[in-house]
Amino acid sequence: MASLLDNLNPEQLAAVTLPAESALILAGAGSGKTRVLTTRLAWLLQTGQVTQSGILAVTFTNKAAKEMLTRLSAMLPINTRGMWIGTFHGLCNRFLRAHYRDAALPQTFQILDTSDQLAAIKRLLKALNVDDEKFPPREMQHFINGNKEAGHRAHAVEAWDDYTRKRVELYAEYDAQCQREGVVDFPELLLRSYELLERNEPIRRHYQSRFRHLLVDEFQDTNRLQYLWLKLLAGHASDSPAAVFAVGDDDQSIYGFRGAEVGNMRDFEREFKVPCVIRLEQNYRSHGNILDAANAIIANNSKRLGKNLWTDQGSGEPIRVYEAVADLDEARWIVEEIQQLVRDGASRSDIALLYRSNAQSRVLEHQLFSLGIPYRVYGGLRFFERQEIKHALAYLRLLANPDDDTAFSRVVNFPTRGIGARSLEQLQDAARTYNTSLYATVSHLSGKPALSVGSFVRLIEEMRHATEGLPLPEIVDHVLDASGLRAHYKAEREGEERLANLGELINAATNFVYEDGIPVEGEEAVAGDPLSRFLSHASLEAGDHQADAGQEAIQLMTVHAAKGLEFDVVFMSGLEDGLFPHENSITSLEGLEEERRLMYVAVTRARKRLYLSLAQSRMLHGQTRYAIKSRFFVEIPEALLKWLTPRVQQGFGAVHSPNRNYDVQDHATSRLNAPRQNGRDLGGFRVGQAVKHARFGSGVIVAAEGSGADARVQVNFGAGVGMKLLALSVAKLEAE
Repeated sequence: MASLLDNLNPEQLAAVTLPAESALILAGAGSGKTRVLTTRLAWLLQTGQVTQSGILAVTFTNKAAKEMLTRLSAMLPINTRGMWIGTFHGLCNRFLRAHYRDAALPQTFQILDTSDQLAAIKRLLKALNVDDEKFPPREMQHFINGNKEAGHRAHAVEAWDDYTRKRVELYAEYDAQCQREGVVDFPELLLRSYELLERNEPIRRHYQSRFRHLLVDEFQDTNRLQYLWLKLLAGHASDSPAAVFAVGDDDQSIYGFRGAEVGNMRDFEREFKVPCVIRLEQNYRSHGNILDAANAIIANNSKRLGKNLWTDQGSGEPIRVYEAVADLDEARWIVEEIQQLVRDGASRSDIALLYRSNAQSRVLEHQLFSLGIPYRVYGGLRFFERQEIKHALAYLRLLANPDDDTAFSRVVNFPTRGIGARSLEQLQDAARTYNTSLYATVSHLSGKPALSVGSFVRLIEEMRHATEGLPLPEIVDHVLDASGLRAHYKAEREGEERLANLGELINAATNFVYEDGIPVEGEEAVAGDPLSRFLSHASLEAGDHQADAGQEAIQLMTVHAAKGLEFDVVFMSGLEDGLFPHENSITSLEGLEEERRLMYVAVTRARKRLYLSLAQSRMLHGQTRYAIKSRFFVEIPEALLKWLTPRVQQGFGAVHSPNRNYDVQDHATSRLNAPRQNGRDLGGFRVGQAVKHARFGSGVIVAAEGSGADARVQVNFGAGVGMKLLALSVAKLEAE
């Protein structure tokens, strides 16, 4: 017994050895949550308070369930096979397999994954002759799943207009189709399990008497139906409810967009009349300055259950902050800093680059690729491998080379334009007969295939004519509209991120034009038009530098993907209002508080060193946007921050204040953001020169970027005007 409880801190020990009653364990980031949960399970078994068959433990991932079983086997000499430990979906699947007749399912019912479910919805819409433009399949999938996760069958969904009534009708038809075919989707597993427990008293009583201890991990991520299922299984309204050991952190509830309800924790405390709330506040991951920053940020949220992380590992290093002139400068600085860290002995695998949205990875990937640094995109695809980007590139490839059959096949019917499989088969057969490309073969077709596929060829020809002579970014922009890709993703409920990635493709083209025009000593100009060179560039970046399995690599990921992970060094980029916190969230208190919890998660991923960075200007959808610092900076105490930005930029962009303590001697500073003027055409101007502007008056150039027509200068116009970033081709500055 002593060995089982050894090395637990007082709060962990109190949680593990609680009596058989419901409890809420508020487990802060890095506080040993998994250890407490597993040790509690082992302690209950070892002390004989419950048998293996009397425990049900719920995790949110299969990986977490396997880890719990592995740790439990190491703690006790038992065979864990057969124990009810798994995810909500896994446990409900097991329950329904045992009671398939009562659940009105065939014994061999199959489970539809997300893509299978979408295909089933598309098939239903086609069979019912429903316009999938008016009722997009992904929209219907979201509608069906959202209602199931709220516990609503079609007959219980309120419909106030004809459109919603039609969606409810399609929801009912979809359920009927699944029942006929003997299949269930993921939300159905939980909903049908809940309905069976609710209506079948003998089965409900059996499981309520069997499972006397329910242990729940990541309780803050439960949705409403999951919470109702737990209440029913625990017999919360009975005279002898089961003991629910709920472990979670309301400060790390970041999945509201998936239906997670952080309010479940408060409801649990109230409805189960929880006598004991234990706070695990000692952090074993991060140094003190990092934790102090996290505590200061999250303290601004209301309705918290409340806790304050601390560590006995010392304060550690200050949090480094870097403000770049533009997003490209930010990416360059991050990558150069990483190079220095690696030279100083840091492992690439212990360095993470975090960002709020996937579209931000493109500029970071480009810098890593340019310097030959291996990297790995965690929990997602690299920029040029994402579906929407590959679709857009396929259209661009057809403009450059209409005989590209791979590109043709990818987008001939995407977005859908009524070209059937039979028409495409006839086209492919004819292409083999004539030994020509698919594009060229269209002219040999007749009948319906000639009409349907011919319209696609005309679309490509119209795009080629419309984009002739346009700059590369404008070509990309036009193709995104003319192809229908933008309209397609706008119609998707969750298409916002794909639209952001398409906008970033325009930025990639804009930056490519600039970099493509920079002469490289000892190299001749690359042959071909800008579009062909850009497509070659995209193929090269897509094909190289993603690290091989087992290879040390820099980790790139969104903050959402980083939850549950930890790294020695963390870079949090793009800390600007509208980006992080996201512009879709800052207009509501609820949305802003979830963004703040997301920032809390980002900060607490770092063990030893944390960098925060922002850019004064950022390319969005091919246009330059001037940003202000994230409001999260204001929430971090000044004493915890070390600004790396040179004094020459002080006061610009409403980011710095006179009392900031800059350290321009830091090894990352003068190397990174000093103006790079050598060989640069600034139209006769130079940094340090006095200039005059017709509107802003007299000022001094304090920094510069770009060259020739793309050159921009940062000018301090003094009191009343401040710093301005001006394009030399537009600003019409005069030397004084």
